[in-house]
Amino acid sequence: MSVSITLEALTILDAIERRGSFAAAAGEFDRATSSLSYQMQKLEQDLDIMIFDRSGHKATLTEAGKLILERGRVILQATKSMINEARLIANGWELDLTIAYDSIIPVNNFFDLVDKLGMVSKTRIKLEEEVLAGCWESLNEGRSDLLVCPQPEVLPQGVKAEKLGEMSMTWVAASDHYVHKRKGDFDSEARSKYRVIAIADTAREQPALSVNILEKQPRLTVSNLDAKVEALISGLGIGTLPTQVAEKLIQQGSLKQIANTEVAKIDVVLAWKRNNIGEAKSWCIRHLKKEWDLK
Repeated sequence: MSVSITLEALTILDAIERRGSFAAAAGEFDRATSSLSYQMQKLEQDLDIMIFDRSGHKATLTEAGKLILERGRVILQATKSMINEARLIANGWELDLTIAYDSIIPVNNFFDLVDKLGMVSKTRIKLEEEVLAGCWESLNEGRSDLLVCPQPEVLPQGVKAEKLGEMSMTWVAASDHYVHKRKGDFDSEARSKYRVIAIADTAREQPALSVNILEKQPRLTVSNLDAKVEALISGLGIGTLPTQVAEKLIQQGSLKQIANTEVAKIDVVLAWKRNNIGEAKSWCIRHLKKEWDLK
């Protein structure tokens, strides 16, 4: 014969332990103490387990009772989460939303969005760092719902994109790097003589892309922007950094802008697939378009 424990019984058991007595728990539910006592006795009979030790002045949980309470609280929490998530979806808000961003864009640009979205929704946000082709692959394959990255030459089919603003990239190297001793134009021939520090494309299936890297140029590939900065400061090569990042390091004396190089302007876009627009996605699109100010 199968035996089950109701959520109501688990809720009452939890209240008795939290409140310290049957009487206090009864007050929480606005029920008679005898009603709760009867329900616990019935549960003990159904399970053929002593949940409370009533030999003393005050009923206390047995070891078996403690186990039921501990596991029961896990069930109660899971049930509460399930109901909250169901309500979220029923009201049109996505349960989860992933925002991918290119590694050259500082992650703190999205902190205000996360904070303000939390005031209106329980949608869980994931911020996912991607690089180059990996950005668009993540959007195309559904690993991300929104994408913030440099504008591509050709927009993928079925994707809508709007310009958020622009950022600039500056050529730098360690202050004592020998590239600063060179003379003349910093053209392709000059650049090819120096190791370039690059961030690995995160694409899993699509062909990897590269930017500002010559075919036969020596290179060191790292996994993220922070590692690139460290490699540049250590004098391992040359490379471009977002100007807002480069300027701070130049002021500190850690890096120096390479002479005869121009600051490159890049348009930053917000992109998303046209289908499956939920409330959280719509809210984030409106927020980013209105509040975007690259830090």
